[in-house]
Amino acid sequence: METHIEIDETGIATEVETKRDKGFTLVELLIVIVILGILSAVTVFAVRGITDRGDQSACEAEHQTVTAAAQAYYAQNGSYPGSVAAMVTAGFLAKDAGYVTGIDANGVATGSCP
Repeated sequence: METHIEIDETGIATEVETKRDKGFTLVELLIVIVILGILSAVTVFAVRGITDRGDQSACEAEHQTVTAAAQAYYAQNGSYPGSVAAMVTAGFLAKDAGYVTGIDANGVATGSCP
């Protein structure tokens, strides 16, 4: 703060402090930038974990769906399908599976989850 002397109408001199804060200091700005960086890093890692769990759940659900479709195919045709594409052609699945790569001899979906 700076001080200067002002004289009022009556001629009395008084010392007046003037405030010259016109912005943030470099240190204050750097602290804010560091805090924002930490918050964004925490958010990115939290979202990545949620996405990974979602992919795992989708894969497990797809395996169960394809296995159930293979059982339905077996119930109707007396044998398990040779591939996922055969179940799509026969109308047991709406589209080809992304995580499932095939069907074993017991009608269980095969493939690896992330």
